[in-house]
Amino acid sequence: MDWDKDGDTLAIITDKSSTIFLWDAITNKTSQVDSGMRDAMSFLLWSRVGALLAVGTTKGNLLIYNRQTSRKISVLGKHTKRITCGCWSIENLLALGGEDKMITISNQEGDTIRQTSISSEPSDMQFSVMKTDERVPTRESTVSVVVGKKTLFLFNLNDPDNPIDLKFQQPYGNIVSYKWYGDGYIMIGFSQGCFVVISTHIREIGQEVFQAHNHKDHLSSIAISQSLNKAASCGDNCIKIHDLADMREMYAIINLDDENKGVDQMAWTDDGQLLAVSTRRGSLHVFLTKLPILGDACSTRIAYLTSLLEVTIANHVESELPVTVSVEVEPSFVAIGVYHLAVGMNNRAWFYALGENNVKKLKDVEYLGTVASMHLNSDYAAALFEGKVQLHMIESEGLDAQEERETRLFPADDDKYRILCHALTSDFLIYGTDTGVIHYFFIEDWQYVNEYRHSVSVRKVFPDPNGTRMAFIDDKSDGFVYYPVNDRVFEIPDFSPTIKGILWENWPMDKGVFVAFDDDKVYTYVFHKDTIQGSRIILAGGTEVPYSHKPLLLYNGELTCQTPSGKTNSIYLSTHRFLGNLKDFGPDMLRQMLTQTLMLKRFSEAWEICSLLNDQSCWNELAKACLHHMEVDFAIRVYRTSGNAGMVMSLEQVKGIEDHNLLAGHLAMFTNDFNLAQDLYLASSCPIAALEMRKDLQHWDKALQLAKHLAPDQIPFISKEYAVQLEFMGDYVNALAHYEKGITGNSKYQEHDEVCLAGVAQMSIRMGDVRRGVNQAIKHPSRLLKRDCGAILENMKQFSEAAQLYEKGQYYDKAASVYIRCKNWAKVGELLPQVSSPKIHLQYAKAKEADGRYTEAVIAYEHAKQWDSVIRLYLDHLNNPEKAVDIVRETQSLEGAKMVARFFLRLGDYGSAIQFLVMSKCNNEAFTLAQQHNKMEIYADIISSENATNEDYQSIALYFEAEKKHFQAGKFFLLCGQYGRVGRAKDEALTNQLIDYLMGEGDGMPQDAKYLFRLYMALKQHREAARTAIIIAREEQCSGNYRNARDVLFSMYSELKTQKIKISSEMATNLMILHSYILVKIHVKRGDHMKGARMLIRVANNISKFPSHIVPILTSAVIECHRAGLKNSAFSFAAMLMRPEYRSKIDPKYKKKIETMVRRRDTSEIEEPTTACPYCAFQLPECELLCPSCKNNLPYCIATGRHMVRDDWTVCPHCDFPALYTEFKSLLQTENVCPMCSERINTVDLKKINDCTEYLKLEDEDQ
Repeated sequence: MDWDKDGDTLAIITDKSSTIFLWDAITNKTSQVDSGMRDAMSFLLWSRVGALLAVGTTKGNLLIYNRQTSRKISVLGKHTKRITCGCWSIENLLALGGEDKMITISNQEGDTIRQTSISSEPSDMQFSVMKTDERVPTRESTVSVVVGKKTLFLFNLNDPDNPIDLKFQQPYGNIVSYKWYGDGYIMIGFSQGCFVVISTHIREIGQEVFQAHNHKDHLSSIAISQSLNKAASCGDNCIKIHDLADMREMYAIINLDDENKGVDQMAWTDDGQLLAVSTRRGSLHVFLTKLPILGDACSTRIAYLTSLLEVTIANHVESELPVTVSVEVEPSFVAIGVYHLAVGMNNRAWFYALGENNVKKLKDVEYLGTVASMHLNSDYAAALFEGKVQLHMIESEGLDAQEERETRLFPADDDKYRILCHALTSDFLIYGTDTGVIHYFFIEDWQYVNEYRHSVSVRKVFPDPNGTRMAFIDDKSDGFVYYPVNDRVFEIPDFSPTIKGILWENWPMDKGVFVAFDDDKVYTYVFHKDTIQGSRIILAGGTEVPYSHKPLLLYNGELTCQTPSGKTNSIYLSTHRFLGNLKDFGPDMLRQMLTQTLMLKRFSEAWEICSLLNDQSCWNELAKACLHHMEVDFAIRVYRTSGNAGMVMSLEQVKGIEDHNLLAGHLAMFTNDFNLAQDLYLASSCPIAALEMRKDLQHWDKALQLAKHLAPDQIPFISKEYAVQLEFMGDYVNALAHYEKGITGNSKYQEHDEVCLAGVAQMSIRMGDVRRGVNQAIKHPSRLLKRDCGAILENMKQFSEAAQLYEKGQYYDKAASVYIRCKNWAKVGELLPQVSSPKIHLQYAKAKEADGRYTEAVIAYEHAKQWDSVIRLYLDHLNNPEKAVDIVRETQSLEGAKMVARFFLRLGDYGSAIQFLVMSKCNNEAFTLAQQHNKMEIYADIISSENATNEDYQSIALYFEAEKKHFQAGKFFLLCGQYGRVGRAKDEALTNQLIDYLMGEGDGMPQDAKYLFRLYMALKQHREAARTAIIIAREEQCSGNYRNARDVLFSMYSELKTQKIKISSEMATNLMILHSYILVKIHVKRGDHMKGARMLIRVANNISKFPSHIVPILTSAVIECHRAGLKNSAFSFAAMLMRPEYRSKIDPKYKKKIETMVRRRDTSEIEEPTTACPYCAFQLPECELLCPSCKNNLPYCIATGRHMVRDDWTVCPHCDFPALYTEFKSLLQTENVCPMCSERINTVDLKKINDCTEYLKLEDEDQ
């Protein structure tokens, strides 16, 4: 049997009859149709789109019966064997399969269009559309059929030669059922409990998109609901439901524990609301997959459908326990009031009274039409039906109510409009009509109090809890907020046309917040009533809503939604994320939250966020938002916290202003919105504030426009300021006009008028009216004006007028400069005594020289400090060489000296010429001249008194050497540092003469000792050189140059060692003490205070060798010894410092500490470690350099100053001085140079010497 497409007629066939029975479900009558077939009927199927019935027989014959026309079409031999399965397409094509293993495709006349053979018996045949790349709608061109219960055969009518045969894995078992869904996908259920999803796209065909083993032993059926987007499979004794959007997500599992024989078949209703499952035991289970989403809210209380005959009332906000109400019918609407609940369907409603612990049924009411929606308040119910609203009391008994106030029908009989929507608040009935009128009916006075006419019909209305604001949606799907207090309407921005409803915030502190919702999203809006721009609505953000959730209640950012399963679910709006624990979020998230709080005007939460971020920009943002919303007190608090004293003082001055526009104007100005501020000021009780603001901002053009109406007496002063601005911008025409407008002619404003007149003068000149401008400037008392006008004229090449103005203004340098440009030398001459600029004097001098007036030119050159030109004129034109020579000596001019030298050369006075050539640094020319004219002695005398170069000395020395004048040659070789050449003469008398000269025997003026040292070295007189080196070192020591002294001794020591000459003990001791001083700085810098202290003790014990720094060295010794724990040594040096000759020189920073150290003597001393003498192995203190046992002077380590030990010996690779291997290596980690010779050393070049005997022998020889 099979139902027709409308479900009205059931067709039935039987095995042994040729009659088709048709049962009409509406009339409950049965009719019969004779098939005319002689063989038994085996198959029956109604068309999906028409009144055609296909009947197949056991011998393969076909009958197509049209119920409307009663026409029968018999087709004999459509198949050769029993027809077992078939299907109709939406184009009325009929596909049939039979035991003859053939598939035929016929049209509605029974003609065969396509046919194909298959490998086994067909079953479960379906028409569908294969998935393609094109997204255009295509007709059902593919027939799918199960072949032999193992494979799925796809036959494409458009491509009949290439059918597709899909085989599946053996463990899956037989194909039980399959369903097409979506964009060409097929879900296939297998007997062993698996189901598989495949795609029919040609590139993906044969690949499994999804596979799941849903049932352990057996799968009996699968079903798909396209409306729910769900798939179900049943097997064993359970049902599993998947979401088609994500097959991996298991939506629900239903266990039927009582069905021990297992489940059989299953099917969804078209709307997906019911799922029916049959079992092998013969029972039928029907499951409700989704409840009708019915719910309502009143204040914070909600009522919602939890099953078909059950309503739950809950109040999560006030933590009331939910109350369940059983109702008599499946309701189509639900309404909740303060004390009542109403449910109903069609034209009937049942009312329940809500007690504290129970719910009592009150009554049921019948209305004049099917109720579309209902709303309740504490006393009344308002029902909307068929374009009318009936307002009636819920409980009228015992209230002594007036009869006319018990009920009322809207609209009145004479009104022709239809009501499309309504709402009920505690005070008002509000409804919207198809003519676009919104009516407010005040229940207490039982009369209309307000009316708003909209351009199109109003579809839905949503008042806030108090009824003072109302959102509505019109017929164009646009949203608005109506403010009945002042009859203003504000359009809701970015309002989606899919919006289904609006909820107002019930939290009392957020009165202006509301949400608009559609199926997928909730949009948060904020109605800002008081801002400096006026009232407006902003979109704060959007929040995704889970599938099929209906919002019922909004309370402090928490949205309570009703779900299809009859429960509620709370969603926190994304715009209210700041309501969590703020300390859990990072700075970026906190900044986003700050933006949200400012949009929602939640300043307390914004304050907390700013306190956590502690960022100036965030405080500024909060303060700016406070100003925007005119929250002056809070803004003062914010600015005070962020340290903006200026804004605090400004706001304190304006916070008491009661004029709304004036206050808003001030705040707009503070936020730099000056145009808005001007509009607000002009609309306020103090419009002059707009002019004052524009003046303060230097917006002179706008200030002028305002002044014409507000303060005409201000026009001259504003004109002057505007003219200055225009002049700066280069608009001289308008600047001149405004300067002229600015002249008052009033003696009270003389200074102002003078500025305007000066502007007129300057602008006249710039505009080309030179005469007017110059006259105005000359009359004007200001010197600066004359200078400025002169500069303008000079740029315009009007030199005579410019010079005249400069002269009048007493700017003589500028006047002379301009007179020079126009060649007016007479005027320049007149002004010259008052001119201070050398440049002008120089120009005048050049002009006078060109005229041959040399005396005047010389005076001008002298004023210009051009001495070379003065000398040139004295020599070449005025024939006064004495004056020229005097100027050269006085100014030391090199060029002048050259000119004088050339002058004397022309006169043949070679001595004077040489002298001036040397003075002009022309030493080569002087040398050549001296050589040519045999004046070398004169040149040598002059050059030796000058700071000449070594090359000059060498040239003279070579000349004297060639002339066999050895003494003079030696003297100049010595000056140029070629000491070897001095001793080359081998002339003992000459040598003695040179030594006498250097020692100052002749003239009592000894030369620098280093020359004597170098002479001795050149003469190979090393002992004398050594003695001289000691003297040099002593001098350096006395001067405080200890490193230089050490270096001199070191170089001499190395030289003597190289020459294998015995080194005196005095030199060795001095070198050791000076090197110890150098080591102090190295060790202290490295933080090794013990080593530094030991070296300082050695230096302090020889303090007489450091006469320039006795007090600093002793102070350092005290400090370092104290740091190193050598308290006794520190005391002894501190006591030494207390001597009268030292005490006054102690650094004040340490003086008190040292005095305390002497007063409170501490004799504790860390004992100095002992090490073995390298000669006799006697144990002695490590810094002791004289062995008391073998009396040897011990070699010392150049890294530490300690005496050497045999088993830790190394030498510097460069200077060959000994050092303790481990200490030297440690020092090189930070210093990387030898402390003695200062050469760079790599640690790898340092070698440990196991046998140091030969070094000890060398030491003996040296000593």
